[in-house]
Amino acid sequence: MRIGIAGIGGRMGRLLEEEVAASGAALAAGTRRGDDPRRLFMGSDAVIDFTHASTAAEHAALAAETGVPLILGSSGLDAAQEAAVAEAAQRVAIVYAANFATGVNLVLAIAEKLGAALPAAQYDAEIVEMHHRQKVDAPSGTAIALGRAVAQGRGTTLEEAGRESGRDGHTGPRGTGTIGFAALRGGQVVGEHTLLFAAASEQISLTHRSFDRRAYATGAVRAAFWAKGRPPGLYSMKDVLGLA
Repeated sequence: MRIGIAGIGGRMGRLLEEEVAASGAALAAGTRRGDDPRRLFMGSDAVIDFTHASTAAEHAALAAETGVPLILGSSGLDAAQEAAVAEAAQRVAIVYAANFATGVNLVLAIAEKLGAALPAAQYDAEIVEMHHRQKVDAPSGTAIALGRAVAQGRGTTLEEAGRESGRDGHTGPRGTGTIGFAALRGGQVVGEHTLLFAAASEQISLTHRSFDRRAYATGAVRAAFWAKGRPPGLYSMKDVLGLA
């Protein structure tokens, strides 16, 4: 198994390199800023990409062209970039996840069940996340995934349910059925996410804390092994973990 790493010189890239070695796979190649990513795909059985949303469409297109599965962990993709990834997935296996940590994906599965069990008219859903001060997108991809899981459990989409975030000043009362987001930034927090369901008589909270980015790298390498030989499709960590 030959695994390529996009952005191997970065913080996640170095962790991925260590996890590839620990898994018994071979490091096919790694790219740094300015390198040609085509060579990376040509020499790999799977490529892991945690670089930046701006490269997602290009890497997905290269995966489709070469038939090499892509493990995509970049966050902050806009609608056009996500559409490009989905289009490429019609020709190659792509595992696209907001978070590759095993625990987070179990929380996402629980969030969907809680959304189904707790009616939107009685239980307000709020998501609070905190990350290190260098993170450039907000809310985090994992927070958005939590919102989507709650909405799916309620038989709708996050877009249809409506998002409330960045409240400031006289915003008026909270909208019924909307899903709220609060993003905190500071220090070197790896990642904390809390999903709250607040009703008139009770409150339920579900929290996940990441202490080491290695959990993301371990999950991504696991996804790379899983994706090899899979038919084309847009997969998630739920598929990799058998939760789908």
